[in-house]
Amino acid sequence: MTDISTDPTLTHAPAAVYGGPSRVGDAIAGDPARAVFGQVMGLVALTVGCAALGAYIGRDLSGDTGIVAFIAAFACVFGLSAASARGHEQLAIGLLFGLGLLLGLAVAPVLAAYARTDPSVLWQTAGATAAFVAALGSYGYATRRDLSSWSRTLLWALLGLIVVGIVLIFVSIPQAHIIYAVAGLAIFGAFTIFDFNRLRRSNSAGAVPIAASIFLDIFNVFLLLLQLFGGGRD
Repeated sequence: MTDISTDPTLTHAPAAVYGGPSRVGDAIAGDPARAVFGQVMGLVALTVGCAALGAYIGRDLSGDTGIVAFIAAFACVFGLSAASARGHEQLAIGLLFGLGLLLGLAVAPVLAAYARTDPSVLWQTAGATAAFVAALGSYGYATRRDLSSWSRTLLWALLGLIVVGIVLIFVSIPQAHIIYAVAGLAIFGAFTIFDFNRLRRSNSAGAVPIAASIFLDIFNVFLLLLQLFGGGRD
């Protein structure tokens, strides 16, 4: 995972008549915040679209091809972070869209299996994911607290989740998929709050990395909810 100020609605006449310099200053400060928010969410939406395209293109791919796509997606994460840090914004955006496409390809066989056997699960999962991210993201963006102190705790929690996932491959535990999915949702729910809080305090230079983080939050929440709604099927 790599995963702004207040966003008031501007009404020029009341600001001029009643607000005086203070409200005019708030309005000017709000414009960059809205611009960054719009930029990031536009990038997230396009990346989700790329993932959907990848899922459609790769619906007949094998599982081995999906593993290769996952590895390539990780390379895109590191690449876009490096490109953004060096100011190569267009390259970073291209890698972001590549990340979405590759992750779509990676999970395409699984989604295709659900589409053939129980397509309603996909729609339920998509709706629940949208509601989950919207609720927690709104809280993260609205709160005035700086949640940067969560960073280390969330990183260790994510590493712990990865270790548990590896252990569950070799150890059979009753209802393990439910335990894992609920724990994962708690962690990525916290990541969602954290990343939207970062967005509140960010500027345009950090738009691509934050968009990548939010997209990865959405992607992981979707897969975890799919695991719950689908009964833990592979």
